[in-house]
Amino acid sequence: MQKDKQPAYQQVVFRDRSAGYAFLTRSTATSDHTIDWDDGGTYPVIDVEISSESHPFYTGKARVVDSEGQVAKFERRYGDGDKGPEA
Repeated sequence: MQKDKQPAYQQVVFRDRSAGYAFLTRSTATSDHTIDWDDGGTYPVIDVEISSESHPFYTGKARVVDSEGQVAKFERRYGDGDKGPEA
């Protein structure tokens, strides 16, 4: 690897505003805003809209798509799927 070509890999805090959850990890993301963390260090903070704490898939609040209704709608629009090829 060439020196000075790769972004700095540093510790960063990602904060999910909607869930009130923050976690410290390593990333190449940068920010002008900082936060004082539990270990006494000051780290850049990146505010995100959604994380595993607030995403419906991970929290179990995901909606199930009504695929049965979609099939009925398709059959009403394009005809019954039980009919064979017309002679």
